[in-house]
This record gives sequence, C-alpha cells and structure tokens, in this order.
Amino acid sequence: MAVAITFGTSGRIAGLLEPEILNRFLDLDQGGKIAAEYVWIGGTGSDLRSKTKTLTKPVKNVKDLPVWNYDGSSCGQAPGEDSEVYLVARNIFRDPFRGGDNILVMSDAYKPPQVGEPKDTPLTPIPTNTRAACMEVMEKVKEEEPWFGIEQEYTLLNSTSKWPLGWPSNGFPGPQGPYYCSAGSGAAIGRDIVEAHLKCCYYAGVNLSGVNAEVMPAQWEFQVGPCEGTDAGDHLWMARYILTRLAELYNIDVTFDPKPIPGDWNGAGGHCNFSSKSTRAAGTGWDAIQEQIKKLEKRHAIHIASYGEGNERRLTGKHETSSMHDFSWGVANRGASVRVGRSVPVDKCGYYEDRRPSSNLDPYVVTKLICETTLLSK
Repeated sequence: MAVAITFGTSGRIAGLLEPEILNRFLDLDQGGKIAAEYVWIGGTGSDLRSKTKTLTKPVKNVKDLPVWNYDGSSCGQAPGEDSEVYLVARNIFRDPFRGGDNILVMSDAYKPPQVGEPKDTPLTPIPTNTRAACMEVMEKVKEEEPWFGIEQEYTLLNSTSKWPLGWPSNGFPGPQGPYYCSAGSGAAIGRDIVEAHLKCCYYAGVNLSGVNAEVMPAQWEFQVGPCEGTDAGDHLWMARYILTRLAELYNIDVTFDPKPIPGDWNGAGGHCNFSSKSTRAAGTGWDAIQEQIKKLEKRHAIHIASYGEGNERRLTGKHETSSMHDFSWGVANRGASVRVGRSVPVDKCGYYEDRRPSSNLDPYVVTKLICETTLLSK
C-alpha cells in the first residue's frame, strides 16, 4: 500500500512510497548477479540519467566494463531516426543503495561507429560530452599534477511548492545570520538528507572532504576533493547523483540554481580550489600562484562565460561575491574573484580558490578551463 507521510517542517519528509517496504527486499540473494548502474549526463548538460546493466561477476577495474548504449533521442542528445548513443565506463563507485558487489558507473557518451566504418574506428564524443575535452587537457598537464577541491552548494526544496524546505508557506524565515554551520530546529533544515549523503558518499568511495549548513536556510554545501585531473568531475557528478537519489526517497527536490530565491539571500556557488605542482613547491609556490592569477585575470570574460548558467544573478558584488564584470583577488577576501588562504603567503606555497563558478557548474568545463589558462597559456 502506497502512503504519503509528512513529519512536520524540520526537513524529515518521507517519500510518496513507504521505504520500509523496499527494505524487505534489499538483502535478498542476487544469485551471483551484479547490478551496474551506468550514470551519464543528459542533453541539458545538468540532468543526470542512469540505467542498470546486469553483470555475471564482480568488477573492480573500469576497463573490464563493456561499452553500452542508450536512447539519445529521449535525452535530447540524438535524433529519433538515429537515436543510439554509446556509453563508455570511466569510473567505478560502490552502490550505497543496493550494497554488496553492486556498483555505480560514471560514464560519458559517444556517437557509435557508422555503417561501413572499421570496427576499431575511434569513437567521437557527442556535443554534450564535456569530459572528453577535459581528459585531453588533463593529459597535456599531467606533469603538473593538477589538484582540485570543489565546494558544491545546493538548496533543498519542497517538491510540491518548489519553496525552500522548512520556510513558511506564505513568506520568509528570519534574515540570514543564524543559519551558517548551524544546529537546531528551524536553523539547520534538512540535516537527515545531508547526513545520509555523507555516509553514502563515504561508502561509495566518492572523495567527499566535508559538509556544512550554508548562509541561506535550507541551503547546504559538500566539498569534493582533493581530486586530480578528471577525477574531480567524476566525483562531483557522482556526489550529485547520490544526493538526487536520496532526495527522491524523501520526495524532496534539490536545486543547484545559483540564485534560487531573489532578494537579500546568498546565492549558491561552486567554488573551485586549485593547486599544481608549481604552486605547491616550497619557497617558490607563492610566486607561481601570483603568476597564475595574472593569467586568470587576462581571460576573465572567457571563464565567466563558462562558469554556469544564471551566474549573473549571483555575481553581483553582494552576498560574498565579486561582480562578474570585474576581476579581483585578495588574501582571505571572500568578496574577490579569487581568494588566497591566509597561510599561503606565510608558507610561500599552497593553493587558491576561484570563487566565480556557480553551483550549477560543469566541473569538467571548469577544471579544464582553469588548467588551460594557468598551465597552458602564456
């Protein structure tokens, strides 16, 4: 029997189906079969899709997974008359929903070989496959060992009203101030989902380095990293997928919109922390950081254009942001385009934070662009 249950306004909201019923079946023996959930990015560049492939034995190496396919016309990625799109497995994670030897598989998408082409013809990435171009750049800069830490902010919404979770149905909560890194009813809204997400990511092998409540009520953040190269994008997308699946169980929506509520509320960012071998070098790293920041300033407009749709609503120069029209940097300055940690000039090496990317950033695009600008441009 399907039931809908609500447990007040604290954020503990059950889904339309009773999850305890599913729990009866989760520990059933699978008869030696393994479920591999292939995950990919859909045609909007922000929607996540997935489907399950049954394997006959456990898989630990991503190279042992078969190339699969899906209906691209149903994802806005191919015409109906030629709808097949290939899926190539790129990264394996443990499945926190099914447990056991079951896996989640981060994948990217390619055009299949055409009739008459040799079987070993290299696959061509479809236009929405941003991972392929990222992988090319990361190969060029691999000697610099680029490390990334991405801060993913998001907002929990009531799935019916599309209003932030725990907010009054016909108004607003008290002004910002008591919510950041908060505890307590009415301040930390939706913590159940955050805690479940943390545990699921740990189990899955997603490199999650922390979580915290954010400045706007019902807004939270998780941090992915440090990750090297394309792993940053793989781990962030998988963390998003797991979060979306968890919210589904609670019948709650997750939005990565950079300004979900207009007005005197903080927007949502996707700050990208970056370092390379040269910036981490003892004694000379501080000079390398300043040189890289100069390069970022030269290409400010190019970065802004690729740092997330709707970012102009967030980068206004208010609410701990810089104006998108100007480039600035500073030590411990959260109102700058690029923030350098207080310890970096003291240690003479380290990392810096690009605060311009929005919460709906494509991490493959952002990490690729940062490496192109700082490590490949003159």
